[in-house]
Amino acid sequence: MSAQLLNPKAESRRRGEALKINVNAGEGLAQVLRSNLGPAGTIKMLVDGSGQIKLTKDGAVLLKEMSIQNPTATLIARAATAQDEITGDGTTSIILLIGELLKQADRYIQEGLHPRVIVDGFEIAKARTLEYLDFFKIAKPIDRDLLLSVARTSLSTKINRALAEQLTPSIVDAVLAISRPEQKRPDLHMIEIMKLQHKLGSDTTLIKGLVLDHGTRHPDMAKRVENAHILTLNVSLEYEKSEINSGFYYNSAEQRDKLVASERRFVDDKLKKIVALKNEVCGTDPKKGFVLINQKGIDPLSLDVLVKHGIFALRRAKRRNMERLQLVCGGQAQNSVDDLDPSVLGWAGLVYEQTLGEEKYTFVEEVKDPKSVTLLIKGPNQHTITQITDAVRDGLRSVYNTVVDECVVPGAGSFQIGAALDLSSESVRKSVKGKAKWGVAAFADALLIIPKTLAANSGHDIQDALAALQDEHAEGNIVGLDLVTGEPMDPVQEGVYDSFRVLRNSIASATGIASNLLLCDELLKARQMGRQSGPGGMEE
Repeated sequence: MSAQLLNPKAESRRRGEALKINVNAGEGLAQVLRSNLGPAGTIKMLVDGSGQIKLTKDGAVLLKEMSIQNPTATLIARAATAQDEITGDGTTSIILLIGELLKQADRYIQEGLHPRVIVDGFEIAKARTLEYLDFFKIAKPIDRDLLLSVARTSLSTKINRALAEQLTPSIVDAVLAISRPEQKRPDLHMIEIMKLQHKLGSDTTLIKGLVLDHGTRHPDMAKRVENAHILTLNVSLEYEKSEINSGFYYNSAEQRDKLVASERRFVDDKLKKIVALKNEVCGTDPKKGFVLINQKGIDPLSLDVLVKHGIFALRRAKRRNMERLQLVCGGQAQNSVDDLDPSVLGWAGLVYEQTLGEEKYTFVEEVKDPKSVTLLIKGPNQHTITQITDAVRDGLRSVYNTVVDECVVPGAGSFQIGAALDLSSESVRKSVKGKAKWGVAAFADALLIIPKTLAANSGHDIQDALAALQDEHAEGNIVGLDLVTGEPMDPVQEGVYDSFRVLRNSIASATGIASNLLLCDELLKARQMGRQSGPGGMEE
């Protein structure tokens, strides 16, 4: 055996270095994201190898886009992005909490306390904090006003306040439109997010219907149809080659003309059935319209026929739009024109074509009961569109979480202050025996990183703000930090709410990751993970 392995001091030093590397990685990553937290947080600029620039303050976007070399920091980043995928928010908070847990634990470890004792205290504190969260949450009837407050709180941490105010009603109305009493969980996939580089970010709108990213292909076709009966088809209305290998032979020009005429007659017969259905439902009433949306092609001759009979027709619609169209307008998509009747038709109060920028779009609006809606995100440049898109996704998830959880948690750091005071209470100190109480104390101090960071990012004195909040909570008042004045305020009265499941998952995940990192006593170089190994883990 080597002298190094026989030297206990060398082994102890190596183990101490492993713990130090983990603590430094957690603190370093928290230091990078610290300034992003809250509505007053700053923005980070990401520059890739090709010189492309991205501006964002979304923690999930930063962690996915940043180049992180340290393996411990990479592990923490993956855990945080998993939190975002599960709950839709809380990425920056979990990074700060992990970093602070490691920092507070390191204080006690430097004084000789074993990491296992700290971890035991963390587990006790985690269980107590989750119990306090169940007590602290507020069960409220889920109405539009509450959801507006939840969405506003989420959006204001990602984009500026004025734009957040404008987008909030659209996000809430989108979720309410697709929510059904028989469904406990709204399907957010029924909200289509469509991006368009046009006008300003404040022009982002909610379309309670469908937006198709193409227009008509005939110059004489009407651009606006009201009271429209909508037929969705997956039928070819053009002359096309057969789908199997075949050949047609003719000996003269007359035979070729007959062949072309018979093919045309085959398409004309389909058109006659469509026109007959239109005449049946619309008759001669000029106030009724008829719209044909086809997944396959419509040739120019067929378009001429449809225009002649006053039919608004779109061709080559995307399949996902065809599926959403039935959810928006009703009706049934048809793969044949042989059995058409009025029962297969959908309905929309207004169908119109609009040119935005250099592209044509078709809007299907004023429907009776839309089960799918479209959020049309606009912006003058790609950076603005990307920033709004990331914010909208988080806003939708925050509203979704509130609808599913049927409760909210007062925000602005009020929960963290209350939980820290609860962990420091006399009853907790008496119930925790032995050295584990220091782990509980470290956990309580770590929770305060959220209100501290909110105060720092808003330009207020951290100690003054924290002392005022703790004094109010000690008197039984639930208060959070007013980011404008730096004074305590009532988050319920101001409508500042956090998501219950985001807090629950962040506490559980942060404790688990921090505990595992504290218990790592040595760094060992591993062989390539994917290589084949024999019995006992040895390479063959």
